[in-house]
Amino acid sequence: MQSEKIILGIDPGTAIMGFGLISVKNNKMELISIHELILKKYPNHETKLKVIFDKTLALIDEFHPDEVALEAPFFGKNVQSMLKLGRAQGVAMAASLHRNIPICEYSPKKVKMAITGNGNASKEQVAGMLKNLFNLKELPLKSLDASDGLAVAVCHHFNSGNISTGKSYSGWDAFLKQNPERKK
Repeated sequence: MQSEKIILGIDPGTAIMGFGLISVKNNKMELISIHELILKKYPNHETKLKVIFDKTLALIDEFHPDEVALEAPFFGKNVQSMLKLGRAQGVAMAASLHRNIPICEYSPKKVKMAITGNGNASKEQVAGMLKNLFNLKELPLKSLDASDGLAVAVCHHFNSGNISTGKSYSGWDAFLKQNPERKK
């Protein structure tokens, strides 16, 4: 009996949200879709968050992923950027949890390590390895944000069955149980 799992990988952002979908049958990956959501054109942060939420729901409703994997925000020097990135990730998480899709998050280093074997690899190296993994002459998009979203999905597949690789939530109750400090 063949089992199929669809994984949606998201690289959240407030300028560009990259995403990739893969299908895994008997441990063999196939590319379903890779794309990006351009958010620069929207007038304010609140509108961008709504668009992220709506797009994530639309992807879930169209492709019916079994799991969603997200890249966790990295710690930078600009606190405002971190806050905006965290909100973008939170909105994508909320949309996934709204549809009762289990989520898992991975640090950028973990994603790079899973794809290239080097946690300090460049975005170009990650994209190049993804081309090889999926036997593509070129990735459908030139955007490295889109390939980052695909990389998160592949990282999740490579780490399936290893729960200690990242934070994983099966729903709101599980999220609140693992994050009691977020409950007010």
